[in-house]
Amino acid sequence: MGEARAFYRKLGFQPGYGDGPYDILSRGELVIHLEEQPGLDPATSRYSCYWRVADADALYREFAPTGLFEPGSHRLSEPADEPWGMREFTLRDPSGNLVRVGHNLA
Repeated sequence: MGEARAFYRKLGFQPGYGDGPYDILSRGELVIHLEEQPGLDPATSRYSCYWRVADADALYREFAPTGLFEPGSHRLSEPADEPWGMREFTLRDPSGNLVRVGHNLA
């Protein structure tokens, strides 16, 4: 939990509630809940979450130079227009959680 908490704080999220295995952090109106799940293997987990934001490109431009992601790695993808009408990028946090971030193209 400590590693995930530190990662999201470096992305601009501020701590809210926290009781050890459960944290709530926010960045403006974007609120995330982190919960420790013993026994969950991130390498085989198929879970992910989606952040619908006003401007995915702007958020990508903020996240890319933080030093948290190796250039060209699978941990941060560049934004792309998707056939389902969203502009999206993905990030993978140190705990292996896949986060998809996007905004409507319309």
